[in-house]
Amino acid sequence: MSDRYEFFLTCPKGLEDMLLEEATRLGLEQARSHTSAIRGEGTLEIGYRLCLWSRLANRVLLVLARFPVSDAQSLYDGVRAVDWSQHLRAEGSLAVEFSGHGSGIDNTHFGALKVKDAIVDALRTADGVRPSVEKISPDVRVHLRLDKGQAILSLDLSGHSLHQRGYRLQQGAAPLKENLAAALLIRAGWPRIAAEGGALADPMCGVGTFLIEAALMAADVAPNLKREHWGFSAWLGHVPALWTRLHADAEQRAEAGLARPPLWIRGYEADPRLIQPARNNIERAGVSHWVKIYQGELATFEPRPDQNQTGLVICNPPYGERLGDEASLLYLYQHLGERLRQSCLNWEAAIFTGAPDLGKRMGLRSHKQYAFWNGALACKLLLIKVLPEQFVTERRAAPAVEAAPQVRNIGGKLVERPPSVRVEAPRLSEGGQMFANRLQKNLKTLGKWAKKAGIECYRLYDADMPEYALAVDIYGDWVHVQEYAAPRSIDPEKAQVRLLDALAAIPQALAIDPSRVVIKRRERQAGKKQYERQDQQGQFMEVSEGGVRLLVNLTDYLDTGLFLDHRPLRLRIQQEAAGKRFLNLYCYTATASVHAAKGGARATTSVDLSKTYLDWARRNLALNGFSEKHRLEQGDVMEWLAADREEYELIFIDPPTFSNSKRMEGVFDVQRDHVQLIDLAMARLARGGVLYFSNNFRKFVLDAGLAERYQVEEISAQTLDPDFARNPKIHRAWKIGAR
Repeated sequence: MSDRYEFFLTCPKGLEDMLLEEATRLGLEQARSHTSAIRGEGTLEIGYRLCLWSRLANRVLLVLARFPVSDAQSLYDGVRAVDWSQHLRAEGSLAVEFSGHGSGIDNTHFGALKVKDAIVDALRTADGVRPSVEKISPDVRVHLRLDKGQAILSLDLSGHSLHQRGYRLQQGAAPLKENLAAALLIRAGWPRIAAEGGALADPMCGVGTFLIEAALMAADVAPNLKREHWGFSAWLGHVPALWTRLHADAEQRAEAGLARPPLWIRGYEADPRLIQPARNNIERAGVSHWVKIYQGELATFEPRPDQNQTGLVICNPPYGERLGDEASLLYLYQHLGERLRQSCLNWEAAIFTGAPDLGKRMGLRSHKQYAFWNGALACKLLLIKVLPEQFVTERRAAPAVEAAPQVRNIGGKLVERPPSVRVEAPRLSEGGQMFANRLQKNLKTLGKWAKKAGIECYRLYDADMPEYALAVDIYGDWVHVQEYAAPRSIDPEKAQVRLLDALAAIPQALAIDPSRVVIKRRERQAGKKQYERQDQQGQFMEVSEGGVRLLVNLTDYLDTGLFLDHRPLRLRIQQEAAGKRFLNLYCYTATASVHAAKGGARATTSVDLSKTYLDWARRNLALNGFSEKHRLEQGDVMEWLAADREEYELIFIDPPTFSNSKRMEGVFDVQRDHVQLIDLAMARLARGGVLYFSNNFRKFVLDAGLAERYQVEEISAQTLDPDFARNPKIHRAWKIGAR
């Protein structure tokens, strides 16, 4: 065998330059970078040192051969030409990894099979002994990379990926890989800060990856010191004496480093379920006397190292992937910036984020930004010096307010602001201030009307300013925000900036706790999509309207269970229901039926296809003490009407625009099918009865022939309260009776 080898080191995308610098420092010669890898030369000792000490690499590959490949046969021949007897016994085991394509080899499984066949055939003995395939723990792991007709055949010295240090047996929902965490710490300047005796704190530490990697660096512990199995352990070219010497030296360095007075390294995690797993990881890493972790909320985060020393605050806030995460995450980043400004003056901060726009909302300027990839997600590391001259100063809409105690699950992390903490009002942009002014103007007029009318749920804002395409609804002391999908002509980045401006303004303009703001994105819906569950929080709240109590859910569905624009129609039904039999078709959560029952209806019947919403309807009725005389029927409305033989003095129909539910045959289209629907319902209307028909399809045209058979009166204007008067197209409504 040669005394010198070519090495390939693979790494996560974006870490190439950092790995090049690290590997050069560890002795790799003539090193140069490639995409997600570097290559260089060195002795076997250098290869061992890279395996033991690289904090950034995924794998260390020792190149065995390079050769041209024109087809599958030349691939086979090139692999077999290697003297495999120097690497693997005939009775040994191997695994093959193949990457790349070309030269007629476009299937990686086929390529790996040809490589395996070549090695097995080269080592097969006369009596049939041959290597076996072992995917989990082979004697040698062979890697072949095919690129532009050239094959690079390598032996994997690492075994499994070097980012798997072995200490993290328990992890949270979205943990950082250990080598990415190490890279972020290096970019954030932790080696320099640690050498100066500085402290480190992570206010959202999860299972402690940043903390452990920081401690290993500061204590001069080789990141892979505790690994037991290596890719070279059973390799015939392995030199145990050389490895033993390097490993013993690393053990001595670790012993000396850990014996030094420990640096102040602390983590805080709001979710109590992650505390013990984090402590277990810290114990396995051997740094439990360096690293401490506590349960603590972001709102109370305040590092207190000994002797007033400063250091680095580093964290990886949640990125937000669920419906409604924008509001929660905006306030999370604002609170993070607030805590940095108030409690970490003269510290350095490093925020790793997949949402850089939110990073700009912390009220602190970053002096450097580095691009990284967290898997397939493009992210940025924001480096901040927490100094007054870096504070962003803009106009504010409101002074600091006393926060109410709230707990909210944000991307798997519980965030709480206890009542003792005073929250500094986040700084608003010019657009945010303009939006806040409009909200306060609307609140001044609509708030007075709602209070006088005894209404606690109403629409405060409905895209009044075209550039802020939102609907803002008040539900008691909660705010429900719907973002309308922006036209394709609008730059998505500008739309996102405006959304964040608006979300920052809402709590200040309305003097409401940020944790009580829920946001959803409303797009054009098809079929049952608008009724599908969006979340699983299951949080129902009770609201009152016209003397009845109703349950709403602001988080789990696109709609809340209460169509605010139908409030006047519901109240009209309550006023007219006394002594009548009431039929509610497409009843949703049966709020109109509750009003009818409250108004003294002799009986109510509510029909809907959804069991979920009928269960909700049952709860609404029971909440108001109604049950026995009030039927709930599950079924397709058109089929149900065709089969029903009862008569009703009062009927309400509010159909969907379109429905293709699996529980019904065919498709319902309100424009096409409304005549048949109304005819079926009118056949069930008792003499002298009234049918109210409404829908919110903006292009809807009522069939002229209906007016020839029935008394038809459009009452749309009478069914709009002041909160929807600025948007008369929200729905249209008709009063229909027999001629």
